[in-house]
Amino acid sequence: MEEIIKLENIAQYNTMRGVETLHPLVSVIDLSKTKPIMNARVHFGFYCVFLKEVKCGDLKYGCNYYDYQEGTLVFIAPGQVVGIQNDVNNFQPKGWGLFFHPDLIRGTSLGQHIKEYTFFSYEANEALHLSEKERQIVMDSLGKIDYEIRQSIDKHSKTLIANNIELLLNYSMRFYDRQFITRSHVNKDVVMKFEELLDNYFHSEITQTSGLPTVKYCADQLHLSANYFGDLIKKETGKSAQEQIQFKLINLAKERIFDTTKSVSEIAYELGFKYPQHFSRMFKNETGYTPNEYRSMN
Repeated sequence: MEEIIKLENIAQYNTMRGVETLHPLVSVIDLSKTKPIMNARVHFGFYCVFLKEVKCGDLKYGCNYYDYQEGTLVFIAPGQVVGIQNDVNNFQPKGWGLFFHPDLIRGTSLGQHIKEYTFFSYEANEALHLSEKERQIVMDSLGKIDYEIRQSIDKHSKTLIANNIELLLNYSMRFYDRQFITRSHVNKDVVMKFEELLDNYFHSEITQTSGLPTVKYCADQLHLSANYFGDLIKKETGKSAQEQIQFKLINLAKERIFDTTKSVSEIAYELGFKYPQHFSRMFKNETGYTPNEYRSMN
């Protein structure tokens, strides 16, 4: 089994890349001036933001080509393992990296809201692709962070660095919103496949063995990370993926309740509920009536 390199702090990473550590909790690195990592799996104990320069051929998003090729932002959260493969001799990476330890943002506004930046849990093939103007904004943000790192540490350092990182992440959230919009035709295809997936699921026997479909199950079937899938569905439909599943479930339940040859318990089991009372409770919460009341009214 391939060995995993564990990097728990910024200094370890800087040493591996041959870079001086200017601050123990944060680093901005010009990747073109570092030692390349050759064919390894790396476990990061801190947050990473890579601005990868992309000037070599076409990029693909699923089966579709990207229309933005000036730069790519990839986000990695603590605890993630990333495979790095560079098979080209004398390969030298090009781009920039921002690395910050969770201890840097404890007690800051960013520390309170870091979970809201769901793109840290996206897969690599769900990266953010920047226009040249967007790339310049990212470079300006990295420049401000790097400037603060190179100053003498004082009582303002932590706040200023954390605020500038937060600003960069907020811009990234805006750029991801743009990417969802500019790739709307791709996203609508995902929404259609999601609908088809739910139809097939609820009309098969898998509900009897696996229960109700989860967001993670649907994302896996569509080859997307759960967070990216959830954000995509929310942007396209205005409802969360879980709300879409529940909407589909309730509509099917309303149809099947008209089949008076089956009891409410049988319908609940068919839909994937382990306990009929859970089905009845959810149905009443959504419609205002119990299943039996709804059947009698109609």
